[in-house]
Amino acid sequence: MTITHGQYVVNEHGEKVAIILPIEEYEKMKEDLHDLAIVAERRNEKTFSLEEMKRRL
Repeated sequence: MTITHGQYVVNEHGEKVAIILPIEEYEKMKEDLHDLAIVAERRNEKTFSLEEMKRRL
């Protein structure tokens, strides 16, 4: 994900400490993070073939 419309907040030393971005980009980032969390949770689950999936349905 690339932030295209963010504005940075800097401290007195000129270091970036926060970002302001459009709500749409924030929501998309939240969705992406959720999807990655699901993938991480299921990483160790046993896999099965397409044929097995068809049998299960």
